[in-house]
Amino acid sequence: MIRESLTRWVMRLRWLCLAVVSFGLVGCLGAPEGVHPVKNFQLERYLGQWYEIARLDHSFERGMSSVSANYSMREDGGVAVLNAGFTNDSQEWGEAEGKAYFVETPDVGHLKVSFFGPFYGSYIIFELDSVGYQYAFVAGMDTDYLWFLSRTPEVSGELINHFIELSATLGFDTENLIFVDHQKHR
Repeated sequence: MIRESLTRWVMRLRWLCLAVVSFGLVGCLGAPEGVHPVKNFQLERYLGQWYEIARLDHSFERGMSSVSANYSMREDGGVAVLNAGFTNDSQEWGEAEGKAYFVETPDVGHLKVSFFGPFYGSYIIFELDSVGYQYAFVAGMDTDYLWFLSRTPEVSGELINHFIELSATLGFDTENLIFVDHQKHR
């Protein structure tokens, strides 16, 4: 009787843990309030090299300059992600490989990205140069994650101001933006 009760309790605890973990993983795929992914997204036009123009600080890019991302197709239909940057403290180049998949449909600019096994985070393209795919504004699951990407390492002051104004309107802390130095070359 005690053993049977203990077994039921352990099974309930396992299901509860599974539910909490599942909710946590799904929760990472959300979006900040007011941030909506672009529609009519075309992945084949988005693939290739992008330069990080600005970002909010976070541990996995802290102290890095000359940050770039390269997107290419995976055999399983997903997107291969290769981020690279120069770590100023150690004076070394580093890379991180990841993978991404669409959260909704391929024509909506909302992907889930993973650099760490089964853990995914939101990658929401909320503004995109739809004519030439020359710049993109990207958010994560909340207002702590924000990036400005461009096909070139330098952009106009007008475009930077637009990014700052739009991001501030959406609740991002634009006072703490880091503008990436691209003086180091591989």
